[in-house]
Amino acid sequence: MKKLLFMISMFSSLFVNSQSINLEEFATGLTSLVEITNANDSRLFVVQQNGIIKIIQPTGVINATPFLNIASKIVFGGERGLLGLAFHPQYSSNGYFFVYYNNPAGNIIVARYKVSSTDPNIADPNSEKILLNIPKPFENHNGGSIHFAPDGKLWIITGDGGSGGDPQNNAQNKNSLLGKMLRIDVDATGPYNIPSDNPFVGSDGADEIWAYGLRNAWKFSFDLTSGNVLIADVGQGAFEEINRTTITQAGLNYGWRCYEGNTAYNTAGCPGIGTMTFPVAVYDHSGGKCSITGGYIYRGSQYPSLQGKYFFADYCSTQIGIRDTNNAITWSSAYSGNNFSTFGQDSQKELYVAAVTTGKIFKISTGTLGVQESTALGKISIYPNPASKEIFINGIGGKKVSAEIMSTEGRKIWETDEVINGKSMDISALPAGVYFINLKSGNLNSYSQKLIIK
Repeated sequence: MKKLLFMISMFSSLFVNSQSINLEEFATGLTSLVEITNANDSRLFVVQQNGIIKIIQPTGVINATPFLNIASKIVFGGERGLLGLAFHPQYSSNGYFFVYYNNPAGNIIVARYKVSSTDPNIADPNSEKILLNIPKPFENHNGGSIHFAPDGKLWIITGDGGSGGDPQNNAQNKNSLLGKMLRIDVDATGPYNIPSDNPFVGSDGADEIWAYGLRNAWKFSFDLTSGNVLIADVGQGAFEEINRTTITQAGLNYGWRCYEGNTAYNTAGCPGIGTMTFPVAVYDHSGGKCSITGGYIYRGSQYPSLQGKYFFADYCSTQIGIRDTNNAITWSSAYSGNNFSTFGQDSQKELYVAAVTTGKIFKISTGTLGVQESTALGKISIYPNPASKEIFINGIGGKKVSAEIMSTEGRKIWETDEVINGKSMDISALPAGVYFINLKSGNLNSYSQKLIIK
């Protein structure tokens, strides 16, 4: 399949040197893309807002028959429709997956389905079990991002109910399920169970709530390497924000409607500023920006220089944003005509981004070669791996080669200007952990490999 490649150079302290970020066309011909995920196998599952879930094979070929079609159960248009998909941690054995949609009344529905017992590429459309049915006062602000946490609980983000400025104060009302991060136990005989460690169990507030004060988060993701959750919350009219906290912190108030980003919006009747959890990164609407699309921290293995970087986008400016470990944001140039609506990961944690306006999915890559790519440096051997006090590199021939070792957060922690073929290099000062070693020869040749230090 012929691939279309977008290449944009990004210059920033994010990278040791300037490098290119590539968007390689992976699949096309899709409609109203709102979610990309995987079931821990080689397939990608793509959610269309019109009520259809499709499967994309590793080659980029889309299965002719949808995995699930619930178009008759939803209302589709504007911000409403089929919005989220999450596979049960034991999907390979129980076949359960969960969807988030708006029913014809506009209510938020979270439901469980099951895959067909005879065909792994088709779901059973008659297997629906509704877990949540949440009425909404307005059509917009539906949230819709759902994921399973490492503890097996399902996390669900709802919008504040809609209109503008949260006129019903839903996000700050702990007895409303709107404008919230919910956390439920789906391994139950009834609709669901309440985890006993949810913060408002036995006190004022709905038992399902894990966090509150969100406007219309689109989307959130877990980063299991750091133990964090990142939430991209769409702003009212001036600021977009990225919130970050640990997976174990409960009961946080992210501030809306009292604050938009770090700026007071409507503080009437609000709790003290010291009770709020403010975003780690904020950007304004300059340059045509207007609506954040949340993504993921890169944890794949093909592009080590991207490790630890959080990828997101602005829907209106058609730009990709990258937040580094110091919370600084760097923007790409605009990918004109591609309004980015969602990101996703495959089972190897490589990243993809979808453009709702063109119906295309792109794979995110970089001009720096990864371990799975060919290299003009030749056949490289780095050993031992795992290593402890020293490493050796063979295969560089007579080329002048430099080396650097990067942490999984993307920080350079060791380097040498000259690698000598077969000569020991001292790494005894580095603590045990997982790293990436990058070899460079001139401006064109490079090689990267995961390195484990024990």
